[in-house]
Amino acid sequence: MSIGAIALLVTLVTAGIFALLGLLHASKQVIDLEDYMVSRNQFGSWMAFATIVASAMGAWILFSPPEVGATSGLVGIIGYCIGQATPAAVFAGIGPRIRRLMPYGHSLNEYVLYRFGNAMYGLTLTIIVFYMFIYLAAELTAIAKAVQIMADVPLGWTALVVITAVFVYTTYGGLGTTIFTDAVQLIVIVPLLLLSLIVTVTALGGVGVALEPVRSTTPDLLSFGNLPGIKFGATLVIAVLAAEMFNQGNWQRIYACRNNQVVKRSFLTSFLVILPMLFIAGWLGIFAAGLGFTDDRAFFSLIQALSLPAWFTIIVLILALALVMSSLDTLLNGITSVFTLDLIRFFPQLRSPGLLRISRFLVVSIGLIAVLIAAQGYNVLYLFLLADLVCAGAIFPILYGLYSSQLTGAVAFWSAVIGIAAGALFFPKPDFSPWLAIPFGGDLLVSFSVPLLVSMAIVFGWNTYATSTGRVKYFDFSQLQTRIRAYTDGLGMRGRC
Repeated sequence: MSIGAIALLVTLVTAGIFALLGLLHASKQVIDLEDYMVSRNQFGSWMAFATIVASAMGAWILFSPPEVGATSGLVGIIGYCIGQATPAAVFAGIGPRIRRLMPYGHSLNEYVLYRFGNAMYGLTLTIIVFYMFIYLAAELTAIAKAVQIMADVPLGWTALVVITAVFVYTTYGGLGTTIFTDAVQLIVIVPLLLLSLIVTVTALGGVGVALEPVRSTTPDLLSFGNLPGIKFGATLVIAVLAAEMFNQGNWQRIYACRNNQVVKRSFLTSFLVILPMLFIAGWLGIFAAGLGFTDDRAFFSLIQALSLPAWFTIIVLILALALVMSSLDTLLNGITSVFTLDLIRFFPQLRSPGLLRISRFLVVSIGLIAVLIAAQGYNVLYLFLLADLVCAGAIFPILYGLYSSQLTGAVAFWSAVIGIAAGALFFPKPDFSPWLAIPFGGDLLVSFSVPLLVSMAIVFGWNTYATSTGRVKYFDFSQLQTRIRAYTDGLGMRGRC
């Protein structure tokens, strides 16, 4: 049997096994709409930790960190690690606060609606769906590229097979089933990632031998004084941190934790584990750069060049599938949750089965559109950066509003919109050349710093003006708890799915 046929068989079997495990778990549960969306207060530290790490990791870690390592070097990897892991530390802090302010809540956009009003709510909802859709498309692109490299399977077919397997258990079992499969997938991911590093380094002749070509041709990759690498690393810290605040999967897991202590413990532990996992993936890119591979396929090009045995190709493929399914189910369940909440708001007469049927249809439709995008094989890193730009403009007013009672909905909305527009002026094309012939055009660090700084300046500027003129309006945070509790009770969300 050819390696291509083996890889295709492994893809089908691995996806099928994860789907079957998810279905078996879901079949043993009796869940209502509330459980389907948030599984409130149901999981202890281990399960919470496992799902946070697994959902944060995706097939992108075999593409983006190696590409960053191959192009920006050690300091770029460190920036990526900090940017991707820091959201977990941030959620360890804001998670308990959001649970105290709205213990019966479900999502970020729900908080924004009652804190800032309809305009900011509409913007936030758009950003959440846009970011999670881009994440979905990027993940499908990553796994499709991986299988194409190893088995020469058309991109679209791989994406369709994988997302269908995830659809099977995610749309049926809800968040509880997604968290269960995340735990299983994490048990697969960690040892296989370590094994991939060990086998690759061994095939290269050891760390010293593997780094010798890098020292000879691109020594800057190993330097802490690599200014382009430092700049790109700083860019990733801002971009990834902002974007992960709009991942509904993170907010669901805050409410799924048994209590505030579990929130703090599981998110902080996840922060400590995510760092070395990404660091390993980034180093694979540095090794690949030594052989001249610097694009988003650097790791896969490296293992092909080393002519490693077929069993290792199978290991890498299983790793990639576990990674992609652990993030896809989180994304699909998060999008379903967002749609369901808004359908409840707009169509309160609909009962649970009808609501879920409509939201499942919408999610499947979005998934199929993502498959079409994945079939084009776009650069995975650029897809993420595009979504990150939008998030960078809106993150400050949303988080600041959790603590400041002075910030109004109008100021939050316009600070976000103007911030996003300002950042877009500097954002690069897919080939990373500037769209506009302006100073710093195409500069990614400027692209992400500007929206953050502009939104902050508008918020603080207005607060200063309002205070000096006596126009301050204070928000009563107790409204979040009472309004959401009354709203949830009125909907009767305990109907069986």
